[in-house]
Amino acid sequence: MKKIITLGIESSCDETSVAVIKNGREILSNVVYTQIKIHEQYGGVVPEIASRNHIEAITKVTEEALKEAKMTFNDIDVITPTYGPGLVGALLVGLSYAKGLSYAINKPLVGVNHIEGHIAANYITHKDLKPPFLCMMTSGGNTQIIHVKNYCEFEEIGRTRDDAIGEAFDKIARVIGLGYPGGPKIDKLAKGGQANIELPKTHMDNLDFSFSGIKTAIINLYHKQPDINKADLCASFEKVVTEMLAENVKKAIEKTGVKVVALAGGVSANEYLRKKFLELEKQGVKVYMPDLKLCTDNAAMIGSAGYYRYMNGDISDLKLNAVPNLKIGER
Repeated sequence: MKKIITLGIESSCDETSVAVIKNGREILSNVVYTQIKIHEQYGGVVPEIASRNHIEAITKVTEEALKEAKMTFNDIDVITPTYGPGLVGALLVGLSYAKGLSYAINKPLVGVNHIEGHIAANYITHKDLKPPFLCMMTSGGNTQIIHVKNYCEFEEIGRTRDDAIGEAFDKIARVIGLGYPGGPKIDKLAKGGQANIELPKTHMDNLDFSFSGIKTAIINLYHKQPDINKADLCASFEKVVTEMLAENVKKAIEKTGVKVVALAGGVSANEYLRKKFLELEKQGVKVYMPDLKLCTDNAAMIGSAGYYRYMNGDISDLKLNAVPNLKIGER
């Protein structure tokens, strides 16, 4: 098998990351510069600040990734940047850098869908994983059930109709005083609580989700009872939203007949969610989940997804632009 080296570049939100990946499955380097400390003081990501910090970091992060992989630009076969979805200004930094690099060193450019990247994080963690499988995508910007039919063929069979689950985590954490980022802080506090608070669970006739109801219920409850036990509130929230995810995944398994499920996205790092999804294995379902370090935004997953797009012949030209609302499977 010919060795293909991809240079993954990720800048869709508040992480500047560059990785060197071999044959889509092996990490040679994965350098991540996070801006969490910068945005914490604002209670969330400020797009303009994120873009400026990407500009300052991108060259240095690339140099570190190549050095860690013990490679030079001459060893790279293909350059694979994220071009959507995400914050348009942030996306443009990584994409513009990649396009300039592609032109300068005369290496092919392959634009990568950020959501496909999250799915591909599982290929790095699990060398045996191959399509077809179902993916439960849970992140700050996306919540959807994706039927992964092949490495480059995807069908969205369920999605959120309002807030993404990660967005709900962040908004709730901000209101009850935990700060940003909300997901890890709610997960940590919930470990000391009991899921004893009744919260609404939204049911759909299809495989879609809605998290605005439970988010609003918690915010209203906290405003009425500011002395409520926050640990119990967080534990109850985690329990209900995890049940909502798991119930729809079970329906998706029945609908498709596919009994392999992979988790993906930042919320897939949630300890309670991971534990509950593993319980599906008692029902004959094989469950995969990425290493914790690959759940949040990183360039290794982008380099992996880019490899499969490259092998599929999906070469981009230098006119490629950032698409902030890019959908799964779109080119």
